[in-house]
Amino acid sequence: MSDDFKGRGGSPWGTPPGGSGNGSGRGPTPPDIDAIIKDIQNKINKFLPGGSKSGGKPIGLILIILVFVWLASGLYRVLPDEQGVVLRFGKFIKTTQPGLNYHIPFPVETVETPKVTKVNRMDIGFRSERDSGFSQGGGVADVPQESLMLTGDENIVNIDFSVFWVIKDAGKFLFEIQDPEGTVKAAAETAMREVIAKSDIQPILTEGRAKIEIETQEIIQSILDEYNSGIQVTQVQTQKADPPDQVIDAFRDVQAARADMERSKNEAEAYANDVIPRARGEAAKIMQAAEAYKQKVVAASEGEASRFVSIFNEYDKAKEVTQERMYLETMEKVLADIDKVIIEKNAGSGVVPYLPLPELGKKKVTN
Repeated sequence: MSDDFKGRGGSPWGTPPGGSGNGSGRGPTPPDIDAIIKDIQNKINKFLPGGSKSGGKPIGLILIILVFVWLASGLYRVLPDEQGVVLRFGKFIKTTQPGLNYHIPFPVETVETPKVTKVNRMDIGFRSERDSGFSQGGGVADVPQESLMLTGDENIVNIDFSVFWVIKDAGKFLFEIQDPEGTVKAAAETAMREVIAKSDIQPILTEGRAKIEIETQEIIQSILDEYNSGIQVTQVQTQKADPPDQVIDAFRDVQAARADMERSKNEAEAYANDVIPRARGEAAKIMQAAEAYKQKVVAASEGEASRFVSIFNEYDKAKEVTQERMYLETMEKVLADIDKVIIEKNAGSGVVPYLPLPELGKKKVTN
């Protein structure tokens, strides 16, 4: 840019005579970009070998760009299903949450971003054919050295189960344990053997699986927490619990016999629940009838006794009158239903007075 051009305008674009702005007299003069860049280059060249020689200009620009790119490389993004683990010269420093974060660029600090919401699965006692390396796919291969366990009643059970887990603390997960999957597998097998050793085989084969799964999950979690593994066990799922293959037919026969026993027991209890209440009702009815008869007989006896005592008291007061009254009452009862003829014994040999009482009674009834 020539000095003549600068002198005419006072700026790279020039300022018209009598003007003080952008050529129209209505604003300030735009900045001289070339001058600004040159000034920055001169300041940088002072610190570079070779002073302010022309060869330092491109080197300075390159260094500025490299420094900017290096500083910008410290930006990193953590996805919602990840945790950021910041390492300074390979040493764990901190964990960062999802979002945009910054660290000192490489090689000072680096970042690992493991998936912390992904549910991992560890199979114990069996392997799928895909995991075992077979080409058929879809099948399951048994692993007896993992699945055969001794129960509390000295039986052997063949149990397959799966452990589901996620990363709870990415820092501990990456640096506290060397083999996370192997640690989970060993802890799961140990916990299941402990629970099975305290249980009888019958609940294991039938209704006790849910309890076994819960107890196993608690023991696995306690072991992993002792190791500071940073792993959270979400579920233990029993896939199969059977007797060993060599005796499974005999166990099935035993199960069938026990099912028949339970059915017969339930039928007997149903019959007992039907018969016993009716028998108790009949017994209560008989007891009530006997009690009523007892009360009736006792009351009648007490009445007869009271009547006898009353008669005796009257008899004791007037014996002759009472005897004659009792005699007349007795004769009245005895002679009530027979024909009667009254004869005066002192009539002598004369005419016997005759009073036909039965005929009189019949006439009275007829009239």
